[in-house]
Amino acid sequence: MADRKVLAGARVVLPAGVVDSGRVVVEGRRIAGGAPADAPTLDLSGHWVVPGFVDMHNHGGGGASFTSGTVEDVLRGVHTHRLHGTTTVVASTVTGDMDFLAHRAGLLSELAEQGDIAGVHFEGPFISPCRKGAHSEALLRHPDPAEVRKLLDAARGQARMVTLATELPGGLDSVRLLAEHGVIAAIGHTDATYEQTVAAIEAGATVATHLFNAMPALGHRAPGPIAALLEDERVTVELINDGTHLHPAALELAFRHAGSGRVAFITDAMDAAGFGDGTYHLGPLAVEVRAGVARLVEGGSIAGSTLTLDTAFQRAATVDRLPVEAIVRAISANPAKLLGLYDRVGSLEPGKDADLVVLDGEFALAGVMRKGEWVVEPHPG
Repeated sequence: MADRKVLAGARVVLPAGVVDSGRVVVEGRRIAGGAPADAPTLDLSGHWVVPGFVDMHNHGGGGASFTSGTVEDVLRGVHTHRLHGTTTVVASTVTGDMDFLAHRAGLLSELAEQGDIAGVHFEGPFISPCRKGAHSEALLRHPDPAEVRKLLDAARGQARMVTLATELPGGLDSVRLLAEHGVIAAIGHTDATYEQTVAAIEAGATVATHLFNAMPALGHRAPGPIAALLEDERVTVELINDGTHLHPAALELAFRHAGSGRVAFITDAMDAAGFGDGTYHLGPLAVEVRAGVARLVEGGSIAGSTLTLDTAFQRAATVDRLPVEAIVRAISANPAKLLGLYDRVGSLEPGKDADLVVLDGEFALAGVMRKGEWVVEPHPG
């Protein structure tokens, strides 16, 4: 008989809404529909139980890089984010030499096949030098469909998303290629006009990579990509809710126009997440982290974040005052659906993986369960 656990007394966030004094039954690795009256029960009164977080854009953590670290480094980074509630993570790379990225895709795909990560996201090298952010300009290139295909092949079916500047030569053809292969085409690090962005969405692009960041600002005569991405119901917009990348008014604007069903909270985390200030590298570029803010040593551009999703959740609830159900959609359900994983993760429903997060009354992390095992065991009382 599989091990049963009953979590009782918490406010449980289900797809249909919040259940006060709810119960979540875990049997083995999965959520179950019920349990015997004598099953072991953990009283979580005064807490929240929400689905495990799903991060579709993450470059590392715990001092480890998904772009350049060893297998052990990648696993350390993954574990760091699990300690902060992210039970499903996609490993993101940054711009590099094509042969290096192809080799990297092979390493990461093995970890995806083992279930340690949920796939690979290529952020660069197919991005605009005008909006390169913390990417090496010398290594940027146009999105030639043949080169995009090279990365997809190297990832052996584990590529989940490619961020590209779709206005560049080959951009629209690359979007069509990605759509044909079931890989998310994400518009980001782009200098596209409104009209060019509309064309990319029509070609099959469905995600805005960290909306507002690394793209032209919203203008009243030249609305640029932001307006096009917010208005189209086919597009999900990534948001980095760390208080540095976005003003609260920008986050509110995105939620108001896209709705909670089209927002995905991400970390865009780099090595320093969950690790501390210091000097790091993002790809070939040196990064200085001070007071939790990562910037390039040369030029001062923001270089990813040190965010973890438990902090993003707490900020959304206490600073942005978003409804908890909306936060859960943005941090769990929406990215799970985009990644094609919603049959297993992203909500608390019988038959799904027992991936969940326990939060206290102030929305601070109190426990993390992944596949029925406590990563962080709660100690209520």
